[in-house]
Amino acid sequence: MPLENFGSILNFAEELENQDDEFYTAAANNPACSELKTLFEQFAVDAKKNIKTIQRTRRENVTEMILEPIRDFTRAPYCEECQGAQTMDTSEALDSAKALEERAERYFTEAAQKIKALPEVARALKTIGKKHTVHLIKLSEL
Repeated sequence: MPLENFGSILNFAEELENQDDEFYTAAANNPACSELKTLFEQFAVDAKKNIKTIQRTRRENVTEMILEPIRDFTRAPYCEECQGAQTMDTSEALDSAKALEERAERYFTEAAQKIKALPEVARALKTIGKKHTVHLIKLSEL
């Protein structure tokens, strides 16, 4: 499904962050991942903050929604399933977390490029992408 405008980009961004929140909350509550509980809880908090940032960006830039069509940008490359966090072992949870963070980093970076005609929106997306880069670094250090 194509992401053709401001609204669809931000809606999908919010959807991705909701998926991250659900995954990290489930992983944090998984007894097999107890050694990563604090990290996963922090990532879930970060996802909630990102959702608020996306919603605020949408509200503050709503007048721009109908402008600037987006071309050649689709959801498909970013549709990764990461379910079952409540039953994963630590290794599986780490691998899934890395996949989620790589997906998010890629999406927010590319979305910011596609919507660069709206600098405030692009800046917000880049900021969220950088947060996911930090998450990836933390995961790689484990």
